[in-house]
This record gives sequence, structure tokens and C-alpha cells, in this order.
Amino acid sequence: MTEAPPARKIFKSVASRKKMFELFNRVPDCSPEELISGIAYQNQWFEIQRDSYESMFELFPPLFMRAGMFAFSELKSGSVGSVFFEIMINGRNRWFHAYCDHDDGDGPERLRAAIIEHERAVAENMTREEKLQLIWSSTSRDYRGLAGEANPDAWPAEHLGKRTIMVLERPGGTVLKLLEDLTDDEIADRLPHGPTI
Repeated sequence: MTEAPPARKIFKSVASRKKMFELFNRVPDCSPEELISGIAYQNQWFEIQRDSYESMFELFPPLFMRAGMFAFSELKSGSVGSVFFEIMINGRNRWFHAYCDHDDGDGPERLRAAIIEHERAVAENMTREEKLQLIWSSTSRDYRGLAGEANPDAWPAEHLGKRTIMVLERPGGTVLKLLEDLTDDEIADRLPHGPTI
């Protein structure tokens, strides 16, 4: 029996719907035997958006459903198929896609644990700049921009062109704030990755 490959994240950011389908269609550089058996895909995972998770749930009848996860009834290759996870990390729900061997009954639970362990380690070891970059890349374009993009007179000259993000401040409502000026609490609140489950 071939040993299962280790869990491996194959995309660093949160995949858009378009990127999710690109990742579904990617072909790993491996032997034909590994492709046919499915081992080329097994235990690979990436983060997706909530609407992608929900639309995948409605696409095919699930092979199985458990708390916070479901699997496609159609297999990728061999006995390896898609499993979708909803996992709460740092008080926020996040969504993931992974390829699991459906002949291994505990495979999805082990992969879920590996995802949690990985995301904890990532969050604990990130620098402030890495956290800001992650927040920037995972924030919708509707809620981010560049200082002075719409109204150059609204910003001091030294801030023009810097990255901005919408922030809900109490009192005061929603305001544009320089990404670099986010407080530690604002960063923790916006990170898709967090150290606690």
C-alpha cells in the first residue's frame, strides 16, 4: 500500500471562484500512475470564499455530510475526491477545499486537523507586514483602494497612492483608513488566519 502524501496547501491566498476552478483543473507534474490512482492530488488543499463553498454544496449530491464538511459524490481520480470544509478559526468561519482518499474513513478528519495546525502556525509566525499584505489580498476590491484615488484633495500629499481599507469605527461609522495605520486589534479582527480555534 502506498503511503499517503503529507497535507500540502497549494495556493497561499483565498482563491476566488475563478481561481478555485483553475486549481480544480491543474495537473500536477507526476507520473501517469500517480494521476490515475489520485495520489497526485491526495491531501492537497486551499482556502476558498464562502459563496464558492455554498455553490459547491448545491452542485452535486454529496457523498457524505458531517459537521462542517461535505464531499462530492464524483471522484477526481481513483478513490480521491473533493471535500469542502467550514472551519472556525479565531472566531471567524473560513472555507477550504481539499482532496481526500475516500477509502480512508478518517482521512477527512486528519486533513481538517492538518489545515487547522498549518493555519495556526502561519498566523503565529507572520510579521506585521505579512499580516497587512494578507488582509489587503483577502479584502474585496469594494472595500479597499488607494489614498487619493477618487479625491486627491482628501488626503495629505505624503499619503497619496498608499493602500486604504474600509474600517468600521465606533462612534463614527465606516471610514477609509491607511492599511499601514491599522491597530493590532484591527489587524487581528481582519486576518483570515488566526492563532486560536
